[in-house]
Amino acid sequence: MEARYIGIDLGGTSAKIGVVDGEGNLLNHTEVPTFGEGPEPVLQRVVEAVHEVTTQSGASWDQIVGIGMGLPGFLDLERGVIKRLTNLPWENVPIVKRLETLCRRPVRIDNDANVAALGESWSGAGAGVDDMVAITLGTGVGGGVIAGGRLIHGISNAAGEIGHVCVEPGGARCGCGQCGCLETISSATGIVRLAREALEKGESTVLAETVQTGELTARDVFQAAERGDAVASRVVQTAVDALARVMAMITVVLNPARFVIGGGVAQAGDTLFQPLKDAYRAHALPSAAEGVEIVPAKLGNNAGIIGAAGLIARRENPASSSYTR
Repeated sequence: MEARYIGIDLGGTSAKIGVVDGEGNLLNHTEVPTFGEGPEPVLQRVVEAVHEVTTQSGASWDQIVGIGMGLPGFLDLERGVIKRLTNLPWENVPIVKRLETLCRRPVRIDNDANVAALGESWSGAGAGVDDMVAITLGTGVGGGVIAGGRLIHGISNAAGEIGHVCVEPGGARCGCGQCGCLETISSATGIVRLAREALEKGESTVLAETVQTGELTARDVFQAAERGDAVASRVVQTAVDALARVMAMITVVLNPARFVIGGGVAQAGDTLFQPLKDAYRAHALPSAAEGVEIVPAKLGNNAGIIGAAGLIARRENPASSSYTR
């Protein structure tokens, strides 16, 4: 029987669950609500969905080798424990032990940004290279580092937190408590903040009309930049330049073969990627940047499911599971 792996991507409003094969292909998937609830009711729904999606994929339970889970928060990977989640009221939850008891399969966990990076590395835009950095530009800026084909965690599992590199000393306050983090400038939230600051100063921009008719989004800013709006173009360039400077720093430390850019902001396409490539070349050490690619992510919302399954299939984080069948 061919091995199958379960991936779970847990979020504040839903948990995405899927069955993945040994090549990183998502065979079937489903989604269940989390409702901002505590662990027990959510885990019961997740376990039911795990068995349902396995059956729907045509696999038998005997084919399931193990379960991987991506979690948005602070984790003790060695003990398999959730310290605290950022968007669910879960604290000090022995999640690995609980899931292993319910499913009778080995379980491994990791940060959601890391599992998304692992998914892209396995069967997405990072496939084929051993050294890559995944960057997610959404409400915040997330990251994951693959070096030598393996996830990098660091001593306190903070590797890849590139959103909290300080790029503007004394700048806007970040949710992490620091000021001037990349996240305050290059995330969707940061881009909207910069645009609103320009509006508050009375600068002339088509974005003023957008604000009058609805909520301003990063997409609105990119679309205005495409139409040649000077304020929107400046905001985009500011966000792009900050990101490019951090990528240039990463290049001389890790020298990845590829940067994979995902998240909602990446949907801007060439309006983001062309100036980002230009700014990166301007800031990066030429000898280190030679041959480095900057590409859009491929897996979209499925990256977390596939990467979570990869924690088992690629034997990442073995310390987070002590289960033996």
